[in-house]
Amino acid sequence: MKVLTYMYPFNPEELLKKSKQIRRGLLADGTKRLPKRIAVLGGSTTHDIVRMMEIFLLQQGIEPTFYESEYAQYYEDATFGNEQLDAFRPDIIYVYTTYRNLQKRNFLPAMEQSREDVRELEDSTFAFYEGMWEKLSAKFHCPVIQNNFELPPYRIQGNREAWDYRGTVRYVNRLNERFAAYAEAHESFYLEDINYLSATFGLDRWQDDAFWNLYKYALSMQAIPVLAYSVSNIIKSIYGRNRKALVLDLDNTLWGGVIGDDGVDGIEIGEETAVGETYREFQQYLKSLKSIGVLLAVDSKNDKTNALAGLNHPSGVLRPDDFVDIRANWDPKSVNFTAIARDLNILPESMVFVDDNPAEREIIRQQVPGVDTPEMNAPEDYIRTLDRAGYFEVTALSADDAKRTDMYRANAQRKQAEESFADYGAYLKSLAMTAEIRPFEKLYYPRITQLTNKSNQFNLTTKRYSETEIEQAAADPDTLTLYGRLTDKFGDNGIVSLIIGSEAMTVSDAPEDLAKN
Repeated sequence: MKVLTYMYPFNPEELLKKSKQIRRGLLADGTKRLPKRIAVLGGSTTHDIVRMMEIFLLQQGIEPTFYESEYAQYYEDATFGNEQLDAFRPDIIYVYTTYRNLQKRNFLPAMEQSREDVRELEDSTFAFYEGMWEKLSAKFHCPVIQNNFELPPYRIQGNREAWDYRGTVRYVNRLNERFAAYAEAHESFYLEDINYLSATFGLDRWQDDAFWNLYKYALSMQAIPVLAYSVSNIIKSIYGRNRKALVLDLDNTLWGGVIGDDGVDGIEIGEETAVGETYREFQQYLKSLKSIGVLLAVDSKNDKTNALAGLNHPSGVLRPDDFVDIRANWDPKSVNFTAIARDLNILPESMVFVDDNPAEREIIRQQVPGVDTPEMNAPEDYIRTLDRAGYFEVTALSADDAKRTDMYRANAQRKQAEESFADYGAYLKSLAMTAEIRPFEKLYYPRITQLTNKSNQFNLTTKRYSETEIEQAAADPDTLTLYGRLTDKFGDNGIVSLIIGSEAMTVSDAPEDLAKN
């Protein structure tokens, strides 16, 4: 089976060439997707960016409908309005501008300008964008995504550009910092970091002067899928389509060597060898993912005793209690994988399978359809492969996220306790549960927003909310907004339920002509 080319790492040329065929295949695969209206307001040509965004979003469980501004009409659409855009009623807005737009609008400093002139230019440039964002948010009440700026393609002063007050490199960095501060201070506003994307892709390859002059694309054809994939990751994260867990092999995945053959002293992990250092860095990366709420589990063909010995290696970073489930046995990995999903009470496609063995990856693809199984080749590429895939893109981070491993481990303890009771009611009483029900509080807006976007089974309306909409609902005196936290003898479950509602209109309250009907 050929590895799909429309998820990372992808082949840009093949993806662009076969986009229509891929789109047809995705739309015909029978997947139920979340419909969303996405407005793309571009400072340059955006047609192929939209084409790539659609493919990635379809793959990520979202079926998009797009509005595209006319060429370079992003500011006019946002500021002065547009009947088509108004009628479209976007669920999310992506404002795509680049260094070219700064250049085109004379938003870049000149060598003859004074320090005060440059400061005023920076203030007016930021105000130009800030005013646009404010108008979009006030009018459409939906999330807005804006990218920051890539660095300039050339430096008039050479290295001095990085520190001279008129230097374009320094100027772009200052603007990017102000964009970041705005994003930090405003809910439902998100930055796409094309400054980072262009650096990793290679600034010389990111732009193509001939392509700009011919078609007014501000980036090369090869970079278009990279940009589109990045913004699609933000969108799928906003709407709760992130993956939740990494299910990891052990031998030659978390350490070098086979512990059953080499023994715990023979595996490579730590600073003594280059290979060992590579695996140690990978474990450090995984530990960092755990801190943002990513669940870690083990699915390994191994003896359990050997597996635990490897995870307790003194030079390792991860320990057994970093994992919510450890399946080390000789059962098929597909069986273990589905068992882990069942015990965690999440869908298998919410998990990512990480294994150095291509045969094992292929078995998971065949036996557990829909699961992401990235190509894990050389150990030194493990981090890059997982990180660039954007499985765990963070758009909201709640206090409960950092405690997620402990919460799932407590759930496992509850399940074990339940099995020791014949009477379910007696089991519930034994938990010594305490509930706290309170009106929405700003501290918990990120978690409440997550629940409205992630929960399906108990979301009675299927309505999804942005954080701004949660805040508006909480401030509305005619809307009932309550959250429930639950604790028991095993720990804090965090926020487990919420209510958003308003009193239904009765016939007696209705206008006379409506009441007659």
